[in-house]
Amino acid sequence: MPIPDFIVELRELVGHRHLWLPGVTAVVRRDDQILLVQRADNGAWTPVTGIPEPGEEPAAAAAREVLEETGVTARVDRLASSWVSGPITHANGDIATYLDVTFACTWVSGEPYVADDESRAVAWVRRDDLPAQGVGEEFLRRVDAAVSDEQAARFVR
Repeated sequence: MPIPDFIVELRELVGHRHLWLPGVTAVVRRDDQILLVQRADNGAWTPVTGIPEPGEEPAAAAAREVLEETGVTARVDRLASSWVSGPITHANGDIATYLDVTFACTWVSGEPYVADDESRAVAWVRRDDLPAQGVGEEFLRRVDAAVSDEQAARFVR
C-alpha cells in the first residue's frame, strides 16, 4: 500500500496539512549495480524508499521496504546519510517534509520484480548509468553517500 495505514488515519484528522514524517532510503548494491524502482505515482526512477511504521527501527524499515517492493532480501550495512527533503506536495494534495535516513545495503538473495502497487518496474542499474536512467539529483546524492568508502554518515549542515 503506497500510504501506510497510520498516515491515512492521521490524514483523516488533519487533512492535507503539512506533516513532518520519517522516511528511509535503501541503496542496495549487487557488484557494480544499484537496485532501482520506477515509482507508480510519478514515473521517477529511485532507490527503494518508504516510511517506517510507528516504533519500527529505520534500518529494519529499509530492509522491509526492499523486500516488500522488489522481492529482494538485502542486508543493511550502515547509515550513509541523513537530510531533510521537502516540503513536497503530493498529487493528492498532501503536504509533507521528510527526515530521510539513507542506508547502504547489500544484496543477499532474490531476483527483483514488481512486488507491490508502488512501482511500475524494477531494475539493476550501473552507478554510471543512473543519470541517463533519469534518477534525480537528490537521489544521486543519496546513492553517492551509500556507495562511498566513508564509514561515517553524511549530514547536511
